[in-house]
Amino acid sequence: MEKFEFDDITFSEDTRLLYEGHHVNGMDISPEAFPLFMTTAFNMGNLDDVARTYDEKGYTYIRTRNPNRKSLADVLTFLEQGADSLIFSSGMGAITTTYFALFKPGDHMICNSNIYGETFDAITSLVKNYGVETDFVPFDDLDAVKAVIRPNTRMLYTEVASNPTDRLCDIETLAGIAHDAGALLMVDNTFTTPFCIKPLTLGADIVINSLTKFLNGHSDALAGSITVKDMALYEQIHTVRMLTGTSGCPFASWMIFRGIHTAGLRIKTQCENAAKLALALDQNPHVKTVNHPAVPSHPQHDLAEKLFSSPYLATGMFSFEMPNDRAKINAFMDRLHIANYAPTLGGIRTTLSYPLLSSHMHVPEEDLKKMNISGGLMRVSTGIESADDLIKDFTQALEVFDD
Repeated sequence: MEKFEFDDITFSEDTRLLYEGHHVNGMDISPEAFPLFMTTAFNMGNLDDVARTYDEKGYTYIRTRNPNRKSLADVLTFLEQGADSLIFSSGMGAITTTYFALFKPGDHMICNSNIYGETFDAITSLVKNYGVETDFVPFDDLDAVKAVIRPNTRMLYTEVASNPTDRLCDIETLAGIAHDAGALLMVDNTFTTPFCIKPLTLGADIVINSLTKFLNGHSDALAGSITVKDMALYEQIHTVRMLTGTSGCPFASWMIFRGIHTAGLRIKTQCENAAKLALALDQNPHVKTVNHPAVPSHPQHDLAEKLFSSPYLATGMFSFEMPNDRAKINAFMDRLHIANYAPTLGGIRTTLSYPLLSSHMHVPEEDLKKMNISGGLMRVSTGIESADDLIKDFTQALEVFDD
């Protein structure tokens, strides 16, 4: 099947998603289900054929190129509206490989202080060892971002919605700040996904997705992706990915390619459920704070209206703060019927995660305070269950705080 584009008719994103990435160069057959290429290498003919294959960037060795990674990359490129994508062994592999590809000693990076804990760890424990300096500032304070710009600033890095407090970023304005300084804007779209927002269309240069999460959606595969607007960036990152061995495995790529075909259906339901559950918890007397763009008290509620088509299509993630009482929190978790604890997110079943014992367990206390992460904060990844059932279950579980 050739690339799914036509001159005489335009199809919706949901329809195109089912057909993008199904063509494999060199394969004449067109199977209904995309095949899995579990091979470490591809045979070539004589030396002229070998040279031609390398010149055309064809399939040679698994770490360099693979049809399953290519198909998944094509779908991500379509969804994010970029020039091309790279598939990695994990989301963190995508992030760190990009850092190693683009930074050199003496460079400066500005990172949102509201950030995923292991991204924070990678910057503070790895990147700094290579002579790269980083300033952490809250990206919801644009003046604070501008204040730390230096002549050697190479990159601004942020998530669209921060993990775990859903603090938002004005991507378009941040892109302007970065580009005025001659820097790149790299955005993590994992919490929001390209179904809710497409950062490249707002001026970002690089978008990362942890494909393990919403885009796979079934909690059974590990991978990450980088999508870029500039093919020069692609080539730089591809070279380092190949040399460091962080290429995604074919089987995981095949699994995620299969899962991504229903991502539009799943993620829209997850986002709607998250908004409904967050709004319900916001009215619960035992809940101190709810972090989700749909909640009117969210400090960036107006920015959410600018970024997303609807607060019900923003993110399937939120967090809420209960009283900091470990015994009562344990009792709350024990009383839940349909939400289980899991140190991941984006699956079809609703899961909980406690940042202090998972994603942010290595973050220093002073930085946790800046991120508004307390001992009573619980992160929720909303699944595709009935929203009414989730509200009912969380409400009855919170009754442990009645005493």
